[in-house]
Amino acid sequence: MSFEVRAPASSANLGPGFDSLAIALAVHLTIRVDPALPPTRSRSATDLFGGDDLVEIGIKHAARHLGIPIEPCALQMDAQIPVARGLGSSAAALVAGLQIGSMLATGTALATDDLIDLGGSIEGHADNIAAAVLGGVTAAIATGDGFLAAQIAEELPWQPVLFVPESAAFTHVARGVLPKRVPLSDASANVGRTALLVKAMRDGDAELVSEAMDDRLHQPYRARLFPHLAPVIDTARRAGAVGGCLSGAGPTVLLLVADERVAGVAESIKATATELDVPGAVLAPALDRAGVQVVQAPPQSA
Repeated sequence: MSFEVRAPASSANLGPGFDSLAIALAVHLTIRVDPALPPTRSRSATDLFGGDDLVEIGIKHAARHLGIPIEPCALQMDAQIPVARGLGSSAAALVAGLQIGSMLATGTALATDDLIDLGGSIEGHADNIAAAVLGGVTAAIATGDGFLAAQIAEELPWQPVLFVPESAAFTHVARGVLPKRVPLSDASANVGRTALLVKAMRDGDAELVSEAMDDRLHQPYRARLFPHLAPVIDTARRAGAVGGCLSGAGPTVLLLVADERVAGVAESIKATATELDVPGAVLAPALDRAGVQVVQAPPQSA
């Protein structure tokens, strides 16, 4: 049986929700799997920059988890998620790989809880993983028994708008600039803002979002790597964005914008990026409401 797996991009943290909150975006990694064809694969964006093949890691991890060997087969990939831009390309690849492994081993997809737990164990945190699995706006935490996640909101009254710089950035570098300890006042500020942000997302409260997306734990330190961060957020908010933050470990910036303000916000971002000499693209993907999907596909001839 041929099938396709489609996993969405995601933007983690949403400001104060470090390693916990995320939003799924309708930009996808799609992989067509043909078990009857010889083992070949198209090159994926997940292979770029000399990193590990995270789709393959996911497949092998699922096989070990299930205790069932998997025969190699043909994989054809369509990777639309920008890599090393803070948009969850690694989580999408892992989630897709895990589902491919489960489908090849058992003919059925992994249960949601297992998928989040396995993906989180590979990544070390499950923020992007949860968004890629569940869709919408999600929260995830590590527990003594693995990872726990839930969808906060299936949809939002605002449009995600992204400024995606041309230059790549790597998570290990962005994590490397973070301090080992932070002032108690900063930690307390983030706890309160994260709680308010969850309510704002559930209620569609623009006034709460505006203040709640502020952060003290990681963005002030990562702004040294990404000097475009504050100017892009400031100009976007003046143009009507309800809130903004660094997307994951950067360098992408995520804004939330009412539909009628999207065009104006996009133009303001482009003007600011030009002034700063930071080449990049402005994208406005929809919120992905469904998360990872597995669907049957008609077989192809060899």
